[in-house]
Amino acid sequence: MFKKNVITAGKKVAEADKALIMLHGRGASAEDILTLMPQLNVADFALVAPQAVGNSWYPNSFLSPPENNEPYLSNALLTIHEIIEEIAGNGISKAQIYFLGFSQGACLVLEYVTRNAVKYGGVVAFTGGLIGDKIYPQNYRGDFEGTNVFIGTSDPDPHVPVTRVYASINILNEMNAATNVKVYPDMGHTINADEIGIANQIIFR
Repeated sequence: MFKKNVITAGKKVAEADKALIMLHGRGASAEDILTLMPQLNVADFALVAPQAVGNSWYPNSFLSPPENNEPYLSNALLTIHEIIEEIAGNGISKAQIYFLGFSQGACLVLEYVTRNAVKYGGVVAFTGGLIGDKIYPQNYRGDFEGTNVFIGTSDPDPHVPVTRVYASINILNEMNAATNVKVYPDMGHTINADEIGIANQIIFR
């Protein structure tokens, strides 16, 4: 099946009706992001967690000019695309493919789905925003057709300014996503139980 360095959990892709692609943060691993599985309402999902080379999807801040993160950013986006193609080849439609990421992984999730907007199952971004030194609207195309998107973040956050979160939400709204954002004062760079609860209520219901 998957040719990339990918860890799977839950149902087998060939036997599931839904799939969740999970992207870890910088310095973390596929195993780390999969530890969220028991807290999520995903018992009937196939879970697919790719591992970034060197535990990082791209070398610099997501707020750097995109060219400063190449070719790593393009390779990371291609990895997601290839995983989706593999999942779809097993009979799961894009409308039943879900995404979840934390930090660098959340930024990558948002960047991929917004560059390739269609009706997805749902998107969860724990502390993330669209990638670049500024928003590049020309990179984003398609129609989310009401896809539910949840972004949770801290204000302040040491890596992701809340201003970029809101700028990203504006782009997704223009592309017909059904967005939900919750900002937690001084939460720190982490995932809290309330975010998990909202993700279960809105996305994995």
